[in-house]
This record gives sequence, structure tokens and C-alpha cells, in this order.
Amino acid sequence: MPRSVAEHADAVRGLLAGLPAAKGSEILPLMEALGRALAVDVLAPGHLPPFANSQMDGYAVRSLDFPHGGRGSDDGGPGAGVARLRVIAPIPAGVAPQELLPGTAAPIMTGAMMPAGADAVVPIERAVPDSFPKPGTDAIVELPPTAARTFVRAAGSDIAAGTLALAAGTSLGPGQLGLLAALGITDVEVRRPLHVLLVTTGDEVVEPGRPLPPGKIHDANGTLLEAAMRQAGLLVTRTAISSDDPAALLALLRGREPGTDLIVTTGGVSKGAYEVVRQAMAGQPVEFLSVAMQPGGPQGIGTFDSVPFLGFPGNPVSCLVSFEMFLRPALTTVLGTPASRPAPRARLTERLSSPAGKHQLRRARLLPDGRVRLEGGPESHLVHALANANALVHVPVGVTELEAGAEVEVWML
Repeated sequence: MPRSVAEHADAVRGLLAGLPAAKGSEILPLMEALGRALAVDVLAPGHLPPFANSQMDGYAVRSLDFPHGGRGSDDGGPGAGVARLRVIAPIPAGVAPQELLPGTAAPIMTGAMMPAGADAVVPIERAVPDSFPKPGTDAIVELPPTAARTFVRAAGSDIAAGTLALAAGTSLGPGQLGLLAALGITDVEVRRPLHVLLVTTGDEVVEPGRPLPPGKIHDANGTLLEAAMRQAGLLVTRTAISSDDPAALLALLRGREPGTDLIVTTGGVSKGAYEVVRQAMAGQPVEFLSVAMQPGGPQGIGTFDSVPFLGFPGNPVSCLVSFEMFLRPALTTVLGTPASRPAPRARLTERLSSPAGKHQLRRARLLPDGRVRLEGGPESHLVHALANANALVHVPVGVTELEAGAEVEVWML
């Protein structure tokens, strides 16, 4: 009986579960850590923002200078709660201002440090007059009632010193690196990437750029998977294409570089007469099975000479779907990187059919209007359709027909 997609995904996660601890960590400058996963929790070394600052261009004021403490008068009549304050020297961003004395208002710029004594900001457009006076001139400004903390960013209002800034396992993208930089951090401890040996198999496969004899095809799988793996943050060593001779494949695998963490092969995992990967793995704790998925049903999983091993099918779309469904999510769970694929829901532009008892993945393009259009049919050799796709549509087990307009789960590629 075929294994479910969820069961095989769990098995792949289990296969990789011990790898992060074995790989250890390294300290990198922030920009070199882009796309990597934190190895340890990072606590904020200080407040962010480090000081109270203005959220607006306006006047820094003391709320107690307004009648009734900035709440306005009880009768609510014209001018209720308005304060007439003497304008003092302006406060640009980047300076440490002097204390604000009672009865005064300081022109303050967005992001500038609040002076001691001030506890609120009145936006310039609410002032009378609604423009700042020229520096050095004596001026009086009328300001409406303003409560304490209005338009003030308190120190630590983004994150307080000593609190968790980013948890171990967090994937470091622009936003996360920006936070670390804002906290004054210049380097960070990240998990070391996994090193993958990638092997394409098959007598019928020829390296791109070489002439095609009759019955041969150019290898797309190596490029597809290497690109996907590198994009996911893996270090990839790609061998020459292995023939259908099990001894030749074994020689490639046993000649791997020291420190290889995972072996991935494509092709040779079905039930045909010349399935080289199945033959080469004889005597190894490797299981070859069928997953209830289209494309990508045939799968191999286990260890080869104690190194975790995954065997993907040989059709180009099948091998990439296998990566997206099993290896990439396992990396996200176990290592913290890459970030999970966005998974919006969208409505089909057309009807589709799916085989009973299988989880079908269809190449598709998410359109600007929020609908999703299928690209090509369900066949696993349609590389042109894959190149035109930016998403995979999920059709769960038990769903055999969906009409145009039906809502589906979509994984962005």
C-alpha cells in the first residue's frame, strides 16, 4: 500500500533530525549570514529605540502646560485647553537636547530625541501658526490640548534590552538582519549548511552541451536540483552522470568528499529491470517505496554507509516536486532555513481531474488577479510547463474533480 505524503514527509524529517547538532555553528558578519539559520537565541543588548523620540515633525511639549493636563476644559468651548507657549531652539535628529522648561515648546523633527521634561509631541499641522518660526526669533505658538505620550516613541517600545530578539533556528532575511544591525550587532552565530552529494543516473542521459545520439536526452535533473538546493542554502557537490552499472554508481558514492551530510540521487528507483539505484543499494538500510503522490510516486530513503540517503525519481518534474514536498520542508523544520514557501489560496481558472487515491501537484501560475492558471498537463516530463510556472497547486487525496472557480492551496515557487 502506498505511503501517504504526510508519512513520507515525516520520514524525511526523521532522517535529517540529527544533522544540525553534528554540523555545529560558525560566526559570520551579518551580510554573509543572509539566508542562514541562527544557531543560538539572540537577546537585545539594549533598548530599541535607545531613547524616547518624536514620531512626527512638530513641537515637543509638557502635557502639564495645557489646562487640565492636556485633557481640555470641562465646558469644551472655543480655545478650551489651548496653550500659548514660547518657542525655543529647534531639536534636529541626532543631537542631545537640553531640558524643556515649563511654558516652552521646542520644534522637533521626526526621530529626534525627546528633551528631558517633555512627554508629548504636537504635529506642526495642528499648531497656530502651522509652520516653524525662523531660528533666533522670539515667537509664541498656540497648541491644542495634548495628552502625555502622544506621538512619542518610548525607549524600548520596539524591543526592550535583555528580551529575545530572534530565536535559534530563525532564518535570516533582510528584516532579521536589519533588526540585528539596529541593535548594534555586527556578526552572528549561524548553523553550518549541509553538504549534499547529488548524483544523476541513467545510460540515456547526456550532459548539456554534448551531442545527442539516438535514444539519448540531455540531463535537466542535475541543474534543476542543484539550483533548488543552492537556493535553499545547501552546499552541493554534483558528480558526473552515473551509468546504469551498479558498480560505477557505488564507486561514485564511495568516492564522495569527506564531510558529506546527505546523498541525493535521481532516477533508478522504480520497479523496472534496470533500476541502478535500487541495485546499488542492495545490502544497505534503504527502503524503496511508492508515495501516494503524482508526480513523484517512487521514492528511496535510508542510509548509505551511514550517510542519510534520498532517492528521487528520474523524470524532471518528479524530482523537483520530490524536493519541494519532502526535502525542502524537512530542511526548514530541522535547520530553520530555508523559509517556508508562501502558501496562499487561489481560485482555478479551469477545471482539473486528479487520480483517485493520490495527492496531485500541478504546475501553475498565480495571476495578478489572484486566480491560478494551470501550466501544461499532469505529465512529469513537461519541463517547459515547469519553466512557465511560479507555483504548485495541491489537489489532496480523495479529490478527483475540481471545477473552474474552485479554491485550492498554492505553494509559490
